[in-house]
Amino acid sequence: MKRLSRRQVLAAGAAAGAASAFGLRPALAQSDYPTRPITLICPWGAGGGTDATARIIAALLEKDLGQPVNVVNRTGGSGVVGHSAIATAQPDGYTLGIITVEITMMHHQGLTELGPKDYTPLALMNEDPPGIQVKADSPYKTVVELMDAIKSKPAGTFKASGTGQGGIWHLALVGWLMAMGLKPDHVPWVPSNGAAPAMQDLAAGGVDIVTCSVPEAKAMIDAGKARSLAVMAPRRNEAFPDVPTLKEAAGIDYSTGAWRGIAAPKGLPAEIASKLTASLKKAYESKEFKDFMTARGFGMVWGDGDEFAKYMDESDAKMAAAMTAAGLAKKA
Repeated sequence: MKRLSRRQVLAAGAAAGAASAFGLRPALAQSDYPTRPITLICPWGAGGGTDATARIIAALLEKDLGQPVNVVNRTGGSGVVGHSAIATAQPDGYTLGIITVEITMMHHQGLTELGPKDYTPLALMNEDPPGIQVKADSPYKTVVELMDAIKSKPAGTFKASGTGQGGIWHLALVGWLMAMGLKPDHVPWVPSNGAAPAMQDLAAGGVDIVTCSVPEAKAMIDAGKARSLAVMAPRRNEAFPDVPTLKEAAGIDYSTGAWRGIAAPKGLPAEIASKLTASLKKAYESKEFKDFMTARGFGMVWGDGDEFAKYMDESDAKMAAAMTAAGLAKKA
């Protein structure tokens, strides 16, 4: 075997050092991925729909990839903290995150410069419309009764919650109010770190209305502490057949929705991204995932990395238009 000269050895070492400095990894290391535990960041609080979805996905990824996948809740800043933690992590496949519709909204508010293009999209896995929830002992038994009360009473009489200021459930409320011919701030919004704490606040009497997906409200509904009056969707949710659509119940043709998907920091090597998308597809198609989502009434929708990227771009454009019309977008 021909021996390398000292100069060749030094040159090879320098090349390896440069590759390491730029975050490159040998092909063997990528093909062996993963070799250690993976962190899956959830930008929203424990107990909510995003947290529940993240945990079932993590469990299924762990089963397929053979390494622990640990869910870490990084809440705060109306979703900015967690989404930032995902985007700024090393793009090595060991930090992933569940990103939500808010990433197409927060930058329009001036809360962050982050947007869909700051991630490596891996898979779109869920989409849900919002419901209109009230406390179990609320005097309003139908959404029409609630709407009549909102219209007849002074602005500020009712308070609502469901997520952070300008989040998708806040925008759902704004769209509903505008569809009723009211100003977007007629019902003040009380920011929260997700649907779970908002529903707790509803049960305690801190707010009068929560606009969030019915699956997220399910725990409080099942506990007899809340009721869902209508859903802002084209059709009823099969898991909640007794909850009418807003159009059915009140003649208002208004719908919107939240979505959730898995992403990595921008710059993730293509080989690792492909492996993760394949594993996520396997999770999506599994009986465990289908049973989990069906039992909670969560909507299932699949999109691979490219499809998820296109979906986010479309969502971003829609949110920009809607938030500008509602006066929630940052003024130039």
